[in-house]
Amino acid sequence: MKETEVVITLKSLTNLMVQPWPDTQPVAIAPFNSSASNSLISNSVMSNSKPFNSIASGNVLWSQFRSDVNTLTQQLTASKHQRWAICFEDSYFFAVAFMAAAHANRHIILPGNYQPAALAELTPHFDAVLHDGVVDHLTATDIELFTVDAASLSAISDSQTTNSLPFSPLLLNTICLTLFTSGSNGTPKAIDKTLALLDAEIEQLDAVWGGVISNSTITSTVSHQHIYGLLFRVLWPLCSGRAFERLNVIYPEQVIAHANQDTTLISSPALLKRLTEEHVSKPYRAIFSSGGPLSLDAAQHSHNLFEQRPFEVFGSTETGGIGYRQQQDATTPWLLFPAINMMLNAEGCLRLLSPFIDPNNWYQTSDQCACLSERTFMLKGRADRIVKIEEKRISLTEVERRLCDLDWIEEAAVLPLEETNRLILAAVITLSENGKKTIDDLGKGKFWLTLRQALRQSVEPVGVPRRYRAVDEIPLNSQGKRLVRDLEQLFID
Repeated sequence: MKETEVVITLKSLTNLMVQPWPDTQPVAIAPFNSSASNSLISNSVMSNSKPFNSIASGNVLWSQFRSDVNTLTQQLTASKHQRWAICFEDSYFFAVAFMAAAHANRHIILPGNYQPAALAELTPHFDAVLHDGVVDHLTATDIELFTVDAASLSAISDSQTTNSLPFSPLLLNTICLTLFTSGSNGTPKAIDKTLALLDAEIEQLDAVWGGVISNSTITSTVSHQHIYGLLFRVLWPLCSGRAFERLNVIYPEQVIAHANQDTTLISSPALLKRLTEEHVSKPYRAIFSSGGPLSLDAAQHSHNLFEQRPFEVFGSTETGGIGYRQQQDATTPWLLFPAINMMLNAEGCLRLLSPFIDPNNWYQTSDQCACLSERTFMLKGRADRIVKIEEKRISLTEVERRLCDLDWIEEAAVLPLEETNRLILAAVITLSENGKKTIDDLGKGKFWLTLRQALRQSVEPVGVPRRYRAVDEIPLNSQGKRLVRDLEQLFID
C-alpha cells in the first residue's frame, strides 16, 4: 500500500467532532460543476426572490467545518431555547447546524419542508429556527429565526470572547431528534428518535455498501430534511469521510451531467422515472433510490444510462431502513438488512426486531409481505390500503397493479371516494403512448367503458373504479409520496 493512500474507516457520531477527519480533507463541495448545470441553477436562483448565500460558496474542508460547528455550538449553548427547527437548502450549513445542536444537547426538529404554511403548522414543536435564508418569517411572533451562513458564523466567531472549546463525546441516547412523516392524508405526524438509532443505521449502511462507494463523492436529488436524505446525503458521508455536494440536483439534465465513476447518486423514483428521455450518459459509482416503488422500466433505464441498477432501499421514517434490492425482474425479492430480524403476524404484516427502532422490542408494521426465507421477502402492499366496498375487502394496491397491467396505462393511483351515500373507487392514471392514441381514436366515454370492461377480467365488479382522471403526472409531495387529499382534489367537479 502506498504511504499516501488514505484508508477509509467509519467514525461514530459519538466522536466525529472529537476525533475528526484530517483538516485538509473536504467535507462539502461546490455545487454544479458543469456549464449546463450552472445555467440551470442560475436560472433557478434568479427566479427566487430570496437571496441564497451559499450559491457562490465553494469547497469546505474539515478544519472549517470544525470551526463553524464550534462557533455555533457555543451560541446555542448560551441560548435559552431547547427545541431548534433546522431548515436549510445548503447541506453544508445544515450539517453545521445539526452537529452544533447535538453538541449543545438541544432537541433537533426537522420539518419536512420549510414553506411558510407547512412550517406554521409545526410551531408547537419548536422554540426557534436555524436557517440559511429559506425562512422569511413565521406568523408565530414568539418563534425566533437565526440565519446560519458564512457571514453570520464569521460575525458570531468575532463576537465570542472565549476561544474554541474542545468537543466532548456525544451521549447519543440522550440527544433527541424529531422528524415528520406526512402519512396518507398529509397531516404531519411527529416521529421521535435518538441519535443512537441513527448511528446504528449508519454503521449498517457502511457495512453493506461502504466498500462499494469508498472514496466517491455524494450527489443527491433528495432533501436532507427527511430521514433518507439525512442519512444517505449528510450523516453517513460525514461519518465515512466522503464529501457531499452542497445543493440538490433538481433536473434530469443535471443528473446526466454529474455522472462519473467517482460519484454516488442518492435519488428517488420521482426523479429516476423522469430520465426516460435521456439516452446518453456516463457511469455512476452507485445509485440509491428510496421513498416509493421504483418501476422495473426505470430500473432498467438507469442501468442502460449509468451501468448501474439502483439499490432500492425499503423503509420508513418510523422504522428506518428495512431491506434493499437491485431489480433484475418483477420477482426480485427484498433482502433484510443484516442487523434486523423479521416475522409475520396473523394478517401477514411484517414485524421487525431492529436496532434502528428498538433493539429490545418487536415493532409491528402495516406492510403485507410474503416471506421467501429468513432473510428475503416480497412486498404485497399495505394493510391500511384495504377498503370494504359492499361488504367485500378490496386491495387498492392490487387494483393499481391490475390497471398498470393494461397496455394503455403507465401509472395508477386508486383511492376511495364517498359518492351519494356510498363508497366507490376512483383512479388517477397516466396514459402510455398506446393509451393516448386509443383515447383519441375511441373518445373518452368509450375509452373508459373499454378500460372498465378490460379490468373486469381480473378485478371483481365492486373493485373496478367508477371514476377516472388522466393526468400527465400523478401528484407527489416533497418526499415523493402520493397524498390522498391531493388526489381527491382532482375529482372535485
